Amino acid sequence: MSSSYRWVIVGAGALMTCVALGAMFSLAIFQVPIAADTGWSHAGIAAAMTLNFLVMGLGAFAWGAASDRFGIRIVVVIGALLLGLALVLASRAGSLLQFQLTYGILVGVAASAFFAPMIAATTAWFDKGRSLAVSLVSAGMAVAPMTVSPFARYLISAYDWRFAMLVIGIMAWVLLIPAALLVRRAPILADKAGSDGQATEQSLPLGQIFRSPQFLVLGATFFACCAAHSGPIFHMVSYATICGVGPMAAVSIYSVEGLAGLGGRLFYGTLADRVGVKPVLIAGLLVQAAALATYLLVSELGEFYALAVVFGSAYGGVMPLYAVLAREYFGPRVIGTVFGAASMLSSIGMAAGPLIGGWIFDTFANYSWLFIGSSVVGLGAAAIAFAFPPMRRLRLQAA
Repeated sequence: MSSSYRWVIVGAGALMTCVALGAMFSLAIFQVPIAADTGWSHAGIAAAMTLNFLVMGLGAFAWGAASDRFGIRIVVVIGALLLGLALVLASRAGSLLQFQLTYGILVGVAASAFFAPMIAATTAWFDKGRSLAVSLVSAGMAVAPMTVSPFARYLISAYDWRFAMLVIGIMAWVLLIPAALLVRRAPILADKAGSDGQATEQSLPLGQIFRSPQFLVLGATFFACCAAHSGPIFHMVSYATICGVGPMAAVSIYSVEGLAGLGGRLFYGTLADRVGVKPVLIAGLLVQAAALATYLLVSELGEFYALAVVFGSAYGGVMPLYAVLAREYFGPRVIGTVFGAASMLSSIGMAAGPLIGGWIFDTFANYSWLFIGSSVVGLGAAAIAFAFPPMRRLRLQAA
């Protein structure tokens, strides 16, 4: 198989992360229309997003391990089938509990089948330029707010939220199933399966990996980073609306964040290939924390746009770097399992933000404490990242 096929993997991965995570994160666009139509509380609807992240965390670990054992393609095909089904069922939900179970659990299970397995697959296809390649796959997340979210907003305005969610579910089937069938395992894994280095990595116990300083720092940083930005991302449209920005303009802020995240992934990924992953990650985490605190000072649409560029490029730029660190520390043989475990921790962090943000708004009728707390947690993520060990592959220790 020609090595040029690796760019097909990148393209398929970017499309899958765009559609899957775009559909999941579009709940931020659906939140207000659903509440207005059904009378369900904002916190109750946001709880579906919290369930998304909790289930996505467990699913990322399970799907990552399954991809290491059975291959990537079967995992993403099942994920594509489940995602469309979950969205169709959620569009028919007659109660808040039904919506939380279908959107919160099934969408989370389905979406987790794409990010960690496809990121792991991409790291195996690339030797040089790995950070940039992973960033391009992750860029699908950045494109989602510019595609899925405005499309959802248009359908909601033209019809209603139920029809919009139904259409997005059908589109998930149409786009994701063909893309999933394009996925192949990297030939480099088969070529090197008999080498001494690969044999050492294959026999490395997962218990040793998960107790290692490399994984503990990786998981803790990933957790704190996602805990910092998840609430502000999810509640940004609502916050801008409270500040007097119109509904469609508020959605455009979300889109600007996504566009900035796309640029941030390319910039941070290229920079990490040149100067190293650790310093770029720390710098991005510090920028993210500063941007979160600055949201307390903005109120006009232009100010939201300017800050969205800084915030979006920072959180978008650092996200793919965790996979690169996992690949460098632990090698390709167990990357699906290891990055899936790290993604599970990050998803637990992501789960906290939407629910806490909804509680803060219901309690105080504003989001000030959300941004203050998020900034503090973001600084904590940067502090933890300073503890990353030197970039050396973890080896099997003698008994």
